[in-house]
Amino acid sequence: TSVGDSREMGAIREVFGEKMPFITSTKSLTGHSLGAAGVQESIYSILMMQGGFIGESAHIEQLDPEFEGMPIVRERIDDARIDTVLSNSFGFGGTNATLIFQRYSA
Repeated sequence: TSVGDSREMGAIREVFGEKMPFITSTKSLTGHSLGAAGVQESIYSILMMQGGFIGESAHIEQLDPEFEGMPIVRERIDDARIDTVLSNSFGFGGTNATLIFQRYSA
């Protein structure tokens, strides 16, 4: 929802400040699977890290003025070196989870 989006983006802005990472949404490509949404997001995040790409946030016709200047990915980015992925899952009623995946290096 727009209220949820605003709060989520506000939290991202508060945590990262000027060093904001790329922001993308897999749900815009896959739909909402309710209970499995977090698991799907995790899988897609790891696939992007392994495959070296960042999937786009689909179906954004007009960006909310509140989000201007934020690095929201609207077209796929290839040849991306991704070492760490943060996956946020925010659900109705305050069911929230954040997972961080990092590339293993020996």
